[in-house]
Amino acid sequence: MLEAEDKTTVVTESANLMRRAHRTCARMLCVSLACGLLLQTSPCTPAEYDIPEEKPWVEREVTLPPVPRLQNMIRFDPGLRNSNRYYIDPQSISVADDGVVRYTMLIQGAGGAENVSYEGIRCRTLEHKFYAFGRKDGTWNSVAQSAWRQVDNRTASVQLTLWSDYFCPERSRHGIAPKEAIDRFKNGVPHRELRER
Repeated sequence: MLEAEDKTTVVTESANLMRRAHRTCARMLCVSLACGLLLQTSPCTPAEYDIPEEKPWVEREVTLPPVPRLQNMIRFDPGLRNSNRYYIDPQSISVADDGVVRYTMLIQGAGGAENVSYEGIRCRTLEHKFYAFGRKDGTWNSVAQSAWRQVDNRTASVQLTLWSDYFCPERSRHGIAPKEAIDRFKNGVPHRELRER
């Protein structure tokens, strides 16, 4: 005969087995119902449920523009605390289908030294890249294997101002039209004026 303790153990184990059996039956019932519902619905093609994969970004081939002359450039204020003067070549501004705004900029130091560069800003990712630097003889010196670099949005810089105020306002993913950008350089940045009031 079973002792009282042994009887309790047997009852507990039996109860556990019953619970497991009920859970298994419930799962099987749910699967059966789901299968029945799937059979009643019209078949769907895989394309209806496939999420299209985003194509890898490819930068288009770049052609360097003519090296600009200072008299043809527009001076602008990037809001930096230094004595440099900043100019943009309106004729060089372009927005390509790869989402990159390209432009020529000239920085003139207090002593008169000039630095000309052809650059690009990728609006979607806030990245910047140098393509070439101007030589004194009016030609370009291309940057070999230039890499895209993240622009720090916590530190004031010319590139950050160009991205936020001129080329990619309101976090535009592809950049605004060159004509609109040129208008901002000539007549001021609308949303910057409102912010400074």
